[in-house]
Amino acid sequence: MKHNFGAGPCILPQEVFKQAAQAVLDFNDGLSILEISHRTTEFEAVVAEAEKLVKELLNVPSGYSVLFLQGGASLQFAMAPMNLLGEGQTASYLDTGVWASKAIKEAKVIGNVNVVASSKEANYTYIPKTYDIPADSAYFHFTSNNTIYGTEFFDFPETGVPIVCDMSSDIMSRSFDVSKFALIYAGAQKNIGPAGLTVVIVKDDILGKTDRKIPSMLDYKQHIANGSMYNTPPVFSIYVALLNLRWLRSKGGVAEIEKENIAKAKALYAEIDRNPLFKGTCAVEDRSRMNITFVMENPDHEKPFLKLAEEHGIIGIKGHRSVGGFRASMYNALSITSVHALVEVMQIFAEKNS
Repeated sequence: MKHNFGAGPCILPQEVFKQAAQAVLDFNDGLSILEISHRTTEFEAVVAEAEKLVKELLNVPSGYSVLFLQGGASLQFAMAPMNLLGEGQTASYLDTGVWASKAIKEAKVIGNVNVVASSKEANYTYIPKTYDIPADSAYFHFTSNNTIYGTEFFDFPETGVPIVCDMSSDIMSRSFDVSKFALIYAGAQKNIGPAGLTVVIVKDDILGKTDRKIPSMLDYKQHIANGSMYNTPPVFSIYVALLNLRWLRSKGGVAEIEKENIAKAKALYAEIDRNPLFKGTCAVEDRSRMNITFVMENPDHEKPFLKLAEEHGIIGIKGHRSVGGFRASMYNALSITSVHALVEVMQIFAEKNS
């Protein structure tokens, strides 16, 4: 048995794979999901149901639109300021990792950016807590979970300005109040579906205020007006996302999956803290539930441990090159059985090498 701790594209439920595979062969009267027109009533129903489930699972209030776009979160780094940052205005950003810094870089191409705080000097091992957000900021942007460094927000900032958030790696993993945000975007390839799809949740009344001429493909209002079909959408990715959202609802929704995610993270962090051969890399209060980063006390043990893990079916735990060590990504579809398997390997290795 393989235990997939990959950071993304990542594990999805087996039943979703089976349903998606069947749809590749026969989605509707002998036609594959890969060959149907996105203008058919059948696919329009897929988009409508997927939008409905996003709103249901996250309790999205009225006055918000849900969009299914392409380009990943990386396109949103530019698309968000293009739609929200007017001439002469300044947007405030919090720098908590690689993806936050890339968002800052792209926003600077569009307009003025104020970086209110950064944890770069500590290799992003914590989330800054003390900073001021100017009241005249066009918006405040942060990344809710930092996949490379293993930190996550658990208390969202209180501000007097619109909040924009990249939730690519922890959306659908926990409950939160959507009404606190003006714009949420998320690459799908963690807890929503396969790569190729980006989900955007945008407050309608925040749009159309910059007086900027925006190319149609980069204009949220155009995509809203066309029901996420201004151009050919990522048909298969949306369909698999729908299957995964159905699976999440069948498990009791976000509140229930959050309980599982808490239990999984607690089990692995407990072993990291207990086992003398391992240590965590992040501030304890900021430890992510989605991406758990850790290293060996003795760096010489890293390759032998990785080899042992692979022999036991543990895959995808090698850490990002900027951090080193290990990263166990534990998205919604990863079972606690897989976490227990990783913990057991850590214990076996400690017995052999203590």
